[in-house]
Amino acid sequence: MRRRCAEALRGFRTWRGERPFWAGLFTHAAGVPILYFAYVNLSLAGIPLALSTSAGAGSLIIGVLLIVLGLTLWFHQEVRVFAGAAALLLALVSFPVANLGGLLLGLLSGLIGGSLACAWTPPSTAAQPQPTARPETS
Repeated sequence: MRRRCAEALRGFRTWRGERPFWAGLFTHAAGVPILYFAYVNLSLAGIPLALSTSAGAGSLIIGVLLIVLGLTLWFHQEVRVFAGAAALLLALVSFPVANLGGLLLGLLSGLIGGSLACAWTPPSTAAQPQPTARPETS
C-alpha cells in the first residue's frame, strides 16, 4: 500500500512538472468566488448582506470561463499564453461586473494565475548525453 502511494505521488509530481499546474490552480480557484458570491446571501453579525446584482449572468459567465481556462491550462498546455491572457482579461473585467471580482479573491487569484500561465515555459527536453562505446585496443 505504501509503495503504491509513493508511486502515485511520484506520478503526480511528474504530471505536475510537465504543465503549468499552479497557473491552472489559481485560475480555476479564481472562478469559484466569482460564481459563489453572486448567488449567495451572506449574514454579517445578523445583518443580511446581499451581494446579488443585476450582473449575475456576467458573474456566471466569467466564473465558468475562468474554471474552464484553469482546466485548459492543465490538459492543453499548448494554449497557455492564450489562456493566460484570457484569464487576465476576465479577472480584470470581473472587478466592475462581478461584485469587485468576487470580493477581490477571484480578481487576485485570476491575475496571479494568468500571469503564471503567460510566464510558464515547458521543461526542456534536451537529450541526455549517451555514453559512447570505446574502441577496443589490442
